[in-house]
Amino acid sequence: MTAVLRTGPVSLRVVPRVAVVSAVLLLAVLAVGVASLMTGDIELTASEVIASLVGHGDRASDFIVLRLRLPRVLCALFVGAALAASGAILQSLTRNPLGSPEFIGMTNGAATGAICVMFFLQGSMMMIAAGAFVGGVVTTVVVYLLAMKRGVQGFRLVLVGIGVSFILVAVNHFLITRASIYEALQAQAWLVGGLNLRTWGHVTTAGVGLAVLLPVAVSLGRRLALLEMGDQAAQGLGVNVERSRFFLLGTSVGLASVATAAAGPISFVALAAPQLARKLTRSAGPGVFAAALMGAVLLMASDLLLQRVFSVQLPVGIVTGAVGGVYLAWLLAHEWRKGIAR
Repeated sequence: MTAVLRTGPVSLRVVPRVAVVSAVLLLAVLAVGVASLMTGDIELTASEVIASLVGHGDRASDFIVLRLRLPRVLCALFVGAALAASGAILQSLTRNPLGSPEFIGMTNGAATGAICVMFFLQGSMMMIAAGAFVGGVVTTVVVYLLAMKRGVQGFRLVLVGIGVSFILVAVNHFLITRASIYEALQAQAWLVGGLNLRTWGHVTTAGVGLAVLLPVAVSLGRRLALLEMGDQAAQGLGVNVERSRFFLLGTSVGLASVATAAAGPISFVALAAPQLARKLTRSAGPGVFAAALMGAVLLMASDLLLQRVFSVQLPVGIVTGAVGGVYLAWLLAHEWRKGIAR
């Protein structure tokens, strides 16, 4: 069942189940966000957090909420949403559940670009973000060209991306071994992926990138859904296949790059969030917006769990990586059993 809302020349197709799931996920984002702002060495109540957010808190609560905790929470929200939206695009384009930025090589390429800026230019946050974007773009172009043979097939794109990704991991480790001890420690901590010590500069990087690219991804959702049907079917329905794939890949690499620049290469979120969102919405299409909300919930909840369980400040990439390993093992086993059943 689908409803169509029209306002002049603009029409919007609304699927009730998708809308309900998205609303529930949005409420979950708000709930986890408030719980995260309450959590820390100094516990705050929900009323104190809300008072600070609306400008009626006391000086101590305002400092804790607005200066110390809110940048971390917003960074988790924006980075999780960006990674999940990037993963949703790639999984639809490749028609493969393993189609995510870490497997295509985008994340490691963005990490290489960011590390080069850190080591050779000692750049600011914006320069690191630019370096991550350039690294992600160059990696994607290389993978795309290597995978191109009478067009780009999703399975071949994933295989080439995995090979390039391993090469970039080796490059990143080589750069670290050639750096000073301080730079090496800084880069290694960043490569784990985390939200500790996030500032408003990190929030701005991820937030601006998401605000620009997520509407583009959502607007391209119809083309993405048609491309899932196969190149010939999409072309028969009037889609310029290669140009659409190029724009979608560019949007995906942009989302993954700004997320990597803000928080490092965090794994699992881009892989799992789009699939979980699809299961909840029962949608045949990519569902980029629902996937973005699911990614935000996953990363924010992982960070909150880390703060609740451990007294030390551990990178959230450790949690997502551990959970992601278990999820990947289950996914591969599930796909293998499905292939046997066929």
